Parts: sequence; C-alpha cells; structure tokens
Amino acid sequence: MTISTGDRLPEATLLRMGENGPEPVALADKVKGRKVVIFALPGAFTPTCDSAHVPSFIRTRDQLADKGVEEIICISVNDPFVMHAWGESTGANAAGITMLSDAGGSFTRSIGMAFDAPPAGLIGRSIRYAMLVEDGEVKILQTETARGVCEATAGEGLLAAMG
Repeated sequence: MTISTGDRLPEATLLRMGENGPEPVALADKVKGRKVVIFALPGAFTPTCDSAHVPSFIRTRDQLADKGVEEIICISVNDPFVMHAWGESTGANAAGITMLSDAGGSFTRSIGMAFDAPPAGLIGRSIRYAMLVEDGEVKILQTETARGVCEATAGEGLLAAMG
C-alpha cells in the first residue's frame, strides 16, 4: 500500500554517519511533535537527484523554515557512507539537511515507494517524492509521474503546495 496524505509514517530505523561511523536514527523521534519535510530520490550522485533535487532544498530551506519547518530530511536507498559523502559533495550537510540512509530499503518498501530500473542499475530504489509531515502525519505528499523530472517534488514545488 502506498502512503497517502493523512496517513501516519510507519516506524522505521534509518542510518546516518556519526563521529564513530554509522548510527541508527528512529524516524519516529525525528517527526514526533515536529513539522518536517522528508524528500526521497532514486540515488545519491544520480543526475537529477544531484543537479536538481538536493539543490532545490538547499535553495528553499529558509523559505521552508519561515513556514515552520524544523528539519529537512533526505532519504535514499544508499548506504550511510555514500549519503554522507554525497551530503558533503552537494553542500547539503553544510546547509543543515539531514542525509539519512534507508540502506536495505525497508522504509521505502513499507510506504509503497520502491521501484526497480535494472537498465540503470537501480534495484529496490525510491521513487522521487517530497512530503510535509506534522507530528508523524503526512500533510502533503508530492510524487513525480515521470523519471528524471524534479518539479512537484522540488523544494519550490513543495512550497507551492504549502500555499
């Protein structure tokens, strides 16, 4: 079942790089009592994700904060080492975007957002989406209908949906 507006996020443990290596992050702790943006994409260092999706949230982080967003979280089915390196490469880490790894893809599958694109080497990856979550409930959910497109799910697209 694909997650929808009004649904609550499922319990999930993701990974991030800490001072001593990978460390678990309970998604419920990140969203409890808070207004957060979660965006996900097919993969670190892939063309649209690297040149459009992450930069859009770097550009709009202040506008999102003005609307009460306390944290912006990027999730990808990549390992935490790759997510950290990608955050450094894109400037996302410096911009305060939280780069989380769904290394085994369990969270992505649990919300119905997994896809495979074998010709591109992408297996068990996440479709491109962006959501506004308040206290664990999905308030806005934007997905893309075509691959390689980042419009509705870009920071600007989510801001427009927020009104």
